[in-house]
Amino acid sequence: MRVLAAMSGGVDSAVAAARAVDAGHDVVGVHLALSRAGGTLRTGSRGCCTIEDAMDARRAADLLGIPFYVWDFSERFRDDVIDDFINEYRAGRTPNPCMRCNEKIKFAALLERALELGFDAVCTGHYATLVDTASGRELHRASDEAKDQSYVLGVLTAEQLAHTYFPLGTTPSKAVVRAEAAERGLTVAQKPDSHDICFIPDGDTRGWLAEKVGAEQGDILDRDGRVVGRHEGAHAFTVGQRRGLQLGVPAADGKPRFVLEVRPVNNTVVVGPKEALATAEIAGDRMSWAGRAPNAAAFDCHVQIRAHAEPVPAHATLTGGELRVVPEQPFDGVAPGQTAVLYDGTRVIGQFTIARTVSAVPVDA
Repeated sequence: MRVLAAMSGGVDSAVAAARAVDAGHDVVGVHLALSRAGGTLRTGSRGCCTIEDAMDARRAADLLGIPFYVWDFSERFRDDVIDDFINEYRAGRTPNPCMRCNEKIKFAALLERALELGFDAVCTGHYATLVDTASGRELHRASDEAKDQSYVLGVLTAEQLAHTYFPLGTTPSKAVVRAEAAERGLTVAQKPDSHDICFIPDGDTRGWLAEKVGAEQGDILDRDGRVVGRHEGAHAFTVGQRRGLQLGVPAADGKPRFVLEVRPVNNTVVVGPKEALATAEIAGDRMSWAGRAPNAAAFDCHVQIRAHAEPVPAHATLTGGELRVVPEQPFDGVAPGQTAVLYDGTRVIGQFTIARTVSAVPVDA
């Protein structure tokens, strides 16, 4: 195949590109410049896509003997990822920018250009596996459950999966990848993984949002609508949060309270007991299927609502344009805007964006 290897400057993408070369493919490396004012240096594991990352990717490509280019996707990244992130918080939802980047940048904008240039597939360092069956290609979890990234790849469609290549999917552990990188002489063998939002490298999401969205004081309410405190900006809160609540009225039972809901329309935050975070039902839209769609409007599955959450057995029902999911046991602390990924065993069925939730604990409980 003619393979375009997306090289972030990290160890995973470098080893993935190396394995593509070893497999006999015609490989070209590309680094995506996602910010026109990116920082020069990383700070440990904070951020990515810096000038330092681009140089690390180039050195890896040189060692592998493959052509290397830097493509400017900063405008598309701003429109589809950063602006989406800001708008979601303005609407009181909790987005996943990594999920949106995979959907809009790495497997939409990048793949579109790759196919236009005659490439057969885009290769990345994601930990997930692809299985070709008689009914089409399937996306499955990686062999290493600790590194599995199938959740953030749940947005990929059948057409996109047909042109993807994940050489690390069957690798037993990240330690094996680092050892292989060192053996190959790749200088990124011990480079820390990036784990923060790449466009907020200092990790201060609250401060960054306050600058972009603006901070306006408002009321903190209990479940009965009584004012129990004040906040400096609703955007700074997300469902399940306990820290940072300035409550002037203690709970009747003396127990701590958690954020249950963010209401941007009237700039209020609703708090309540931890047990009220239990969610009996989720529903949403913006769905897609990773390969073949379910053959029935109602089906059993497992649902994962965060990148490293445990999958929960559930029953899903598709009605019109909405997918409704009822778990066997309540979810804990689900926020509108999160992505729910559906699984059949290790296979990813698809995903949807959570638009509404139903508490397992009535207000008068």
